[in-house]
Amino acid sequence: MPFNSFRDFMSRQDVLAFAVLAVLLIVILPLTLDVMRLNQAGKFLAFGFVAIGLVLCWGYGGILSLGQGVFYGLGGYAMAMFLKLEASTPENTSIQSTPGIPDFMDWNRITELPWFWVPFESFTLSLIAIVVVPSIFAYLIGVAMFKRRVSGVYFAIITQSIAAIMTILIIGQQGFTGGVNGITDLRTLLGWDINTDFADYVLYFVCVALLFVCLFIGQFILKSKVGRVLVAMRGSEDRVRFSGYDVANFKIFVFCTGAAFAGIGGAMFTLQEGFMSPSFVGVVPSIEMVIFCAVGGRLSLVGAVYGALLVNLAKTTFGEAFPELWLFAMGLIFIGVVLGLPNGVAGLYNSYAAGPVDKVLDRLFGSENSDGLKLSQQGATS
Repeated sequence: MPFNSFRDFMSRQDVLAFAVLAVLLIVILPLTLDVMRLNQAGKFLAFGFVAIGLVLCWGYGGILSLGQGVFYGLGGYAMAMFLKLEASTPENTSIQSTPGIPDFMDWNRITELPWFWVPFESFTLSLIAIVVVPSIFAYLIGVAMFKRRVSGVYFAIITQSIAAIMTILIIGQQGFTGGVNGITDLRTLLGWDINTDFADYVLYFVCVALLFVCLFIGQFILKSKVGRVLVAMRGSEDRVRFSGYDVANFKIFVFCTGAAFAGIGGAMFTLQEGFMSPSFVGVVPSIEMVIFCAVGGRLSLVGAVYGALLVNLAKTTFGEAFPELWLFAMGLIFIGVVLGLPNGVAGLYNSYAAGPVDKVLDRLFGSENSDGLKLSQQGATS
């Protein structure tokens, strides 16, 4: 057991942050938003999974990945493949030349289901693939890069290149992936209609529940020995290596964890949106995911979720009014955050609100040594 008490796992400030987020997502949003907007919020939260993984990789591990969209897309495509096969029964596809296969395969004159689609006929194997496939791909990248001590800007550029290559591959293999349109017309999950208002509510709460599972896993990692090594690596990688730790293995672990989180987010997005396409895999969405993390605070797990919500809300609001200017606005947001708020929204809280809040908690519950807060503030200034 790595923790002697609950306080070793979560400080009062951590508990407060998790509680406030839970009230917002479980109570306030469902009570104040209509079903369409709640479904939209659920899709925003799906990007929160990626942002949490980036806090672990980038914020604490010092690994800036500009290719998280690849893992997000792999998880999303894994779920979409299962849903598409479920919708492509011989009865539903009787007008095709080859009934029983997805429509885009029939359009491209493919006469039988490709071998790598076969496992996705099983719901259990599909759920496993959502986590395992992105993790394995991340492991291969990690071994190839980290074992050769590739890091920093070089690693960021390579992951960005991988995202571009993956997009081209998906679009080019139209008969197997649906091409530029992606995998569409997803209707049911195990016979349950996912396009109803009731389904939108259920999937939203499932997304929230899984998000908190990932938050707790991330908190566990950061408060464990692995988290302390990650912080040390960010400060001086060579010193950690000279201390006898295999830096590459720690990087591979946290990179794979971030990929697994991204895969779960992609699967939840597919369920709530009803399709998956290469537009969520490439360079631009991958950079947007980094912006989510930067705006929320790259040293805060909870802040990353707020970042995903805030940036996507701004994207939707501003994009509807000025669609041709949104990319410029996104760039300005990133530049502004880097220059003015290097620790994001969470940094603002630590700088101006954490102290008064802690005093209130002292009066309500008694004095306590808030080690977690102090560590986070020290990390924010390092």
